[in-house]
Amino acid sequence: MQLIKNFAGDVYRNRKIIFSLALNDFKMRYAGSYLGIVWAFIQPIMTILVYWFVFQVGFRSGSVEKVPFILWFMSGLIPWFFFSEALMSATNCFFEYSYLVKKVLFKISILPIVKIASSLFVHLFFIGVMILIFALYGIYPSIYTLQLFYYLVCLVGVTVALSYITSSIVIFTKDFGQVIGIVLQFGMWFTPIMWNYKMLSENWRWLFKINPMYYIVEGFRDAMFNQIWFWEKWNETLWFWDITLIYFVLGFIIFKKLKPHFSDVL
Repeated sequence: MQLIKNFAGDVYRNRKIIFSLALNDFKMRYAGSYLGIVWAFIQPIMTILVYWFVFQVGFRSGSVEKVPFILWFMSGLIPWFFFSEALMSATNCFFEYSYLVKKVLFKISILPIVKIASSLFVHLFFIGVMILIFALYGIYPSIYTLQLFYYLVCLVGVTVALSYITSSIVIFTKDFGQVIGIVLQFGMWFTPIMWNYKMLSENWRWLFKINPMYYIVEGFRDAMFNQIWFWEKWNETLWFWDITLIYFVLGFIIFKKLKPHFSDVL
């Protein structure tokens, strides 16, 4: 618990510089292009449209859990977009900010959070778009929709925890970044985004439920249309936070042990 308190204290004390760096990072990503930051929104929108066309128009996928396929699919894909993009960005953050890593007085532990916060700007926009599209289909926000804030905390929490592991290791083994990319590709199919986990027998469901993103994806759906509170799934909630805490502690142990050698390698 002391580790979490210290981490939260560091984030709070450096909140202004985190926001400033995150905003600058978001702007600089698309600097020099004609459309600028508009590209940050075009790619995810086009991806959703392609998948919608393939599955709903091409394969004629019907309703899932009594909602149109596109709504069911979107509520799973949007949190995955954030997770994969934020984790990859945070994994390479020490390379990108190598000039800050070499500064003795700079708190480099905030750099993964900067990259994750930068990705959060686009994610918040897409949450708003998702709510709007649901409303166009006649599914309006309810008291359950407020759970999106909780699941957003879950999403950021597990991404931060994993990023300290990946960003620390990739400095010494650059191929590890490619491994993360491959794992994310497989992870998208291991997570019930395009398929319903209820298709599986009870004997196999546990295998997919150990994936933290399963909890978040299903949580988004619970908030948007299943109307189930997160505490009603208390066993899955406890499992998610237990595994996230393990990732967090492991990440900080690895980060603390390898940090003194960062500047030598970079």
